[in-house]
Amino acid sequence: MKIAVVGTGYVGLVTGTCFAETGNQVICVDIDTAKVAKLQKGEIPIYEPGLDVLFDRNIAEDRLKFTTNLEEGVKDAEVIFLALPTPPGEDGSADLKYILGVANDLGPILKSYAVIIDKSTVPVGTAEKVRAAIAKNATVDFDVVSNPEFLREGVAVDDFMKPDRVVVGTTSDKAKKVMEKLYAPLVRQGNPVIFMDERSAEMTKYAANSFLALKITFMNEIANLCEKVGANVDDIRRGIGTDSRIGKRFLFAGIGYGGSCFPKDVQALAKTSSDYGYDFRMLTSVMAVNDDQKKRLLPVVKEYFDADLKGKTIAVWGLAFKPYTDDIREAPALENIKALLAEGAKITVYDPEAMPNVKKLIPEITYCHTAYAALDDADALMIFTEWPQFRTPDFDKMSKLLKDKVIFDGRNLYELETMKEQGFAYYSIGREAVAKERFAEKV
Repeated sequence: MKIAVVGTGYVGLVTGTCFAETGNQVICVDIDTAKVAKLQKGEIPIYEPGLDVLFDRNIAEDRLKFTTNLEEGVKDAEVIFLALPTPPGEDGSADLKYILGVANDLGPILKSYAVIIDKSTVPVGTAEKVRAAIAKNATVDFDVVSNPEFLREGVAVDDFMKPDRVVVGTTSDKAKKVMEKLYAPLVRQGNPVIFMDERSAEMTKYAANSFLALKITFMNEIANLCEKVGANVDDIRRGIGTDSRIGKRFLFAGIGYGGSCFPKDVQALAKTSSDYGYDFRMLTSVMAVNDDQKKRLLPVVKEYFDADLKGKTIAVWGLAFKPYTDDIREAPALENIKALLAEGAKITVYDPEAMPNVKKLIPEITYCHTAYAALDDADALMIFTEWPQFRTPDFDKMSKLLKDKVIFDGRNLYELETMKEQGFAYYSIGREAVAKERFAEKV
């Protein structure tokens, strides 16, 4: 099939590359000339494991191309994906200006029937707005379909090539046949392509992400209560996660969720609810708890240092909102670093992928080439991202590098017994504090 993908952000680039991998002719369109020039040279602007292999192969086999010219990109395309940003407004609503702008441009340049697919996460009713925008100037037949993505950063290629399910919103039999053909190579093992109306498909994406955000937030609330009653959140996670009605995933306590999806989608669903006169109280609570959870470690750090962080050096491991990505959107590390700087602390950081992105926002901190370099002569370590290389460090080396053997762990990477054996003061989320005498008095 001939496929156009408008937008080469995270979703658009993964979508275009993976569809090229299944034998389609794909051309990706973006207005960013510098970005397109890099893509044409074979340079990928994002970090996503496994994407480079598919990208290079399909460039070499001439199935994947890039352009800044929308008309050139959609010429003869049977399928046109809109994978454009929908940033949140101040009121939490999704901004549709990019999608509707392209929809307006598409009308006069369509030359034959095409299926226009909303791949971006969009509010209920967007397909109707896109259809109306295209129809104003269109001279040929077309259909608009809602096909939300369910890609997890860090495993997006596997998620795309082996989807749990594909959600398609359309009331057109003609579009349905096109979508069945498009996704057939990806669902050969029988995973479902679920057809529904456009509004239900749009709501499905928001419902899925909001439910996962709720699950994370519930466990963080349980963790906070565990600290007060003397329970261990890890044991509780195992105790409830083996219940098939609940499941094991998204039950890890920590310092809150971030990234490009959960915060934005929860806000957008809450705004949609408000627009329709419904008070979705649970979502309001989820957002409030998550905002507080991101700052969960700061009071403990201040308590440990007798409320005086001026001149203290805090080492930070992890800047991305999750491992296997360089995405720092809504990452808890950023808010904490800014708060520590405001208290007069010095910051040294290490992250395998995200440091260049953070350096653009916070240039005044020290960026280190290894995790251990960040610890050299630091007064404490804070952990914000559960990169696998942080899980089994050389504790003896850490002891020699740190001024004080204290770790504030926002991702519960280490076993409490290990920390006791190693002689660290250790504060995590939802578990007892492993404290040296001075710390024990404080917590």
